[in-house]
Amino acid sequence: MITLFKGPKIKDHYEKRVHAVPKVVDFSQMKDGTAEEYALLHELEKPFLALTADRILTELRRQEHMTLEGYRITRLEHGLQAATRAERDGADLDWIVGAHLHDIGDGLAPQNHDRMSAEILRPFVRWDVAWVVEHHGIFQMLYYAHHYGWDRNARDRYRDHPCFDVCATFCERWDQASFDPEYQSHGMDHFEPFVREVFSRKAYDPEIICEGYVSRLVSA
Repeated sequence: MITLFKGPKIKDHYEKRVHAVPKVVDFSQMKDGTAEEYALLHELEKPFLALTADRILTELRRQEHMTLEGYRITRLEHGLQAATRAERDGADLDWIVGAHLHDIGDGLAPQNHDRMSAEILRPFVRWDVAWVVEHHGIFQMLYYAHHYGWDRNARDRYRDHPCFDVCATFCERWDQASFDPEYQSHGMDHFEPFVREVFSRKAYDPEIICEGYVSRLVSA
């Protein structure tokens, strides 16, 4: 639909468009950029990065309508159910958001959604949470792989990894169990503040990442 502006509105619309156009760099190859141009790009990136949580939430909502067929619930409901189970188990913020987003990669990368989901989370959550999300796909094979003639114990290659037990528990308690249409999950509005808090963190903050530390998945 084309909107026609009449009278003073034409000038107002034009001025808003002019002021909205950002300054752009002159280079057409990255190797030709100057320090000043890269400083400009650094500044222009900040508001885009600040909207990361909004893009995450938009993708989660899209999973209500674009989802894998055949299951009794949508991918959105699956993530909400996993996150709700995590919260009710007394899990901390990182585990709850990890459970909520563990399948967010399904839309664009269904064959390696676990790794894509982990990369979305990795800059903002603890190391162990990112590792579990990255590997939950192979751990989930325990429950179904034999029906396809695959190795249901493929996860055993990680038997000596410090995150093996927490990943196995993540899958048992929160992932494989969260396909129940009768389960009363919290909605998106409940988890939105959790997502915003995590994605407002400084990326790759060592105090958040805690490389090598394996946290408790379920409260005692």
